[in-house]
Amino acid sequence: MRIGLAGAGRIGARHAAALRELPEVKAVVIADADPGRARDLAARLSGGPPEVTALDTVEGLFSAGLDGLVVAAATDAHATLVERAVTARTPVFCEKPLASDLDGTFQIVRSAAGAGVPVQVGFQRRFDAGNAAAREALASGRLGWLHTVRSCSFDPAPPPAEYVPTSGGLFRDCLIHDLDLIRFVTGREVVRVMAAGANRGDDFFREAGDVDTGSALLILDDGTLGQVSATRYNAAGYDARLELFGSKDSVIAGLDDRTPATALPDGDQPRTPYGGFMERFSDAYDAELRAFADVVAGRRANPCPPEEALEAFYLAEACELSMREGRIVGVEEVRR
Repeated sequence: MRIGLAGAGRIGARHAAALRELPEVKAVVIADADPGRARDLAARLSGGPPEVTALDTVEGLFSAGLDGLVVAAATDAHATLVERAVTARTPVFCEKPLASDLDGTFQIVRSAAGAGVPVQVGFQRRFDAGNAAAREALASGRLGWLHTVRSCSFDPAPPPAEYVPTSGGLFRDCLIHDLDLIRFVTGREVVRVMAAGANRGDDFFREAGDVDTGSALLILDDGTLGQVSATRYNAAGYDARLELFGSKDSVIAGLDDRTPATALPDGDQPRTPYGGFMERFSDAYDAELRAFADVVAGRRANPCPPEEALEAFYLAEACELSMREGRIVGVEEVRR
């Protein structure tokens, strides 16, 4: 198959390398808003198979005879590129978010459903082996009934200051992964949230109307309590864990000898803590693109359709509203 890639930045380069390893991919066509960056990436990955080439414009992807498109461009370009792919009836994988706002996300859901074109959203944590095992442990009855679920995303250092004003904020940009994961693993819906945020670090978060640390209490539709937490300042290393506590047993995904935390009083220091999300979820990134190749080939159903991204966006929106207004917010308040 012939796969296009829109975006040759950090995550785009990661995806290009993963696509190159898929046996059914015979050609990778790369385009970026900066043509030089696309050419540089293609040159680094050339010497196939598969054939890796670069185009001078992103527009050229839509006349390149693609079997599928991977969107890893800047956030504000996602919605337009996905809509173009859907119109061209080209299966598309898109890094989250599908759009920078709720209305844009809703429009893509409607367009994809109307056209019957697969749109797979890049919530890579669904493909992490530990998270998948936690989901199975719960579904099998091993944990009994669930009373508490917790998920965290702790970055070792903040993003560049120029990224923050267009990121959508901590809940939409970062904690949306944890919110999606809790829905995915539990199979339940979140009905109410209570969120709070804080600024203890650089001023540019506050200046952009964002927070550098945030948490939310979630109430699921069966009474289970959930908690999500994130920070931009966890210098010990990148930490992303999921914890499930049930009436019979408890499990943790993401706890290993590289988890950046030290047990007291006599625990060992972690061995080379994870430096970032791409390192922590390297296998999951590969797995989600293998899944996309299967979707393009018609071998499996879409594992993360846009409707799932919309539900996660609703939760992030409810958390944002709760934080701003200092109150419990019902998720139905933000639904379209």
